[in-house]
Amino acid sequence: MPNFASSPPRRYAIPRKRSKRSFCLSCESRETVDTLVAKALAAGGSTYDKPEDFGFMYTHSFVDLDGHGWGLFHLTETSPSQ
Repeated sequence: MPNFASSPPRRYAIPRKRSKRSFCLSCESRETVDTLVAKALAAGGSTYDKPEDFGFMYTHSFVDLDGHGWGLFHLTETSPSQ
C-alpha cells in the first residue's frame, strides 16, 4: 500500500496549507476497486502504481485533482481456522 515515505515525487496542490492528505477506502469487491479507480482517472485523476493482489487483499490507488492520495482495497473473506 502506498504510504508517505513511498509517495510519488510530485507537487501536491494544497488549497491553503502545505500538508498532504492520504485516504484509504475499503471496497466490497475487486471490481469496485477497479471501477472507482477507472472513474477517478476518467475525471482527470492520475495513478502512479498498478493494482496489487496479495491473495488476502487487492489494492489500487489514485491521486485526485487536489493532489490527495486515495488507496482503495478489498479484503478477501477467509473462513476462521479451526
